[in-house]
Amino acid sequence: MTRNDACFLTEEILDKALCEESLSREETLYLLDLDQAEEVGKLFAAARKLRYRYFGDKVFLYGFLYFSTWCRNNCAFCSYRTSNRLCRRYRKADSQVIETALEMVDSGVHLLDLTMGEDPFYYGREGGFDSLLGLIKEIKRQTSLPIMISPGAVPDRVLEKLFETGAEWYACYQETHNEKLFHQLRLNQSYHDRLRVKYKAARLGLLIEEGILSGVGESLEDVVDSMGVMKDMGAHQVRVMNFVPQEGTPMHGFPPPAKMRELRIIAVLRLLFPDRLVPASLDVYGIDGLRGKLEAGANVVTSLILPRSEMVGVAQSTLDVSEGYRTVEGITPILNELGLAKAELGDYISWIEQERKSYITRYCAGEKVLL
Repeated sequence: MTRNDACFLTEEILDKALCEESLSREETLYLLDLDQAEEVGKLFAAARKLRYRYFGDKVFLYGFLYFSTWCRNNCAFCSYRTSNRLCRRYRKADSQVIETALEMVDSGVHLLDLTMGEDPFYYGREGGFDSLLGLIKEIKRQTSLPIMISPGAVPDRVLEKLFETGAEWYACYQETHNEKLFHQLRLNQSYHDRLRVKYKAARLGLLIEEGILSGVGESLEDVVDSMGVMKDMGAHQVRVMNFVPQEGTPMHGFPPPAKMRELRIIAVLRLLFPDRLVPASLDVYGIDGLRGKLEAGANVVTSLILPRSEMVGVAQSTLDVSEGYRTVEGITPILNELGLAKAELGDYISWIEQERKSYITRYCAGEKVLL
């Protein structure tokens, strides 16, 4: 294929995406594999157009509260795997989590992302989940902000209670939808149980975030498969994060992927999910990586962490935290430079309410929304 032919094909596929026509598997693979700067630039421009069509210049901001880094799992890629003695372990008291949540509200975030490992304190003792549910309920009562809970693959009965406490979102990343690769990453875990719990959460009325990890041995075919599962699941927020090698893990020596791989996937996610939320996480490259992700079509900034909270991130647990760059104030200059703006809280709440109404309407009409 000549350079001119490639340019024509790229524009043809992007025009199709801008008309919101479904892209074929081959067309999606083609976009994910673009490597010429001019063609990638066209991809990003198309992604921004679709973002503007549904969200204008508004960006949503998520406060991140990693309140327990204890975990019973032994994931090959994660610093907080149960056998790693080199990572920082803590479990914050409820009072400190609530205090930080209130400070997050004052800072201007739109959502509180309450994240933990599969901590035996909650998973392994009688009444453990009651403690977790009580914490969520109290945070909801005192803040009134939308809440995303990222607690791992919890039992069905806990999912039901999460919805009853007032949580709006459930996040539980599969990392990959290649089952063989999943078992290499998430050792001794059930691929199907982790996938099923998200379908169950959606049936209960929780909004779902699904995510993949890039640069862990997956092929572009695998990435396209993941996008298909996200669509079938009816995910409301779809994310990708590049792998960051972690000290004390089996994948410490694994080479990290090129930054552009993550950006291309973000852009293609925007094309395939034009009206969904697509995050730009600060947890991989910090503030330096934010501009590229927003230019690739992301419309949510995640992993905002208050310096005084004494909480950490995941992949880059302390990057830019103490300097205050991972705050609403810290990212605002970049939003301004790109002609973007922090959304009003009411805009975000309206989006959530509309998504819930839309799901109920489709579900009651008998449309196949979920497996």
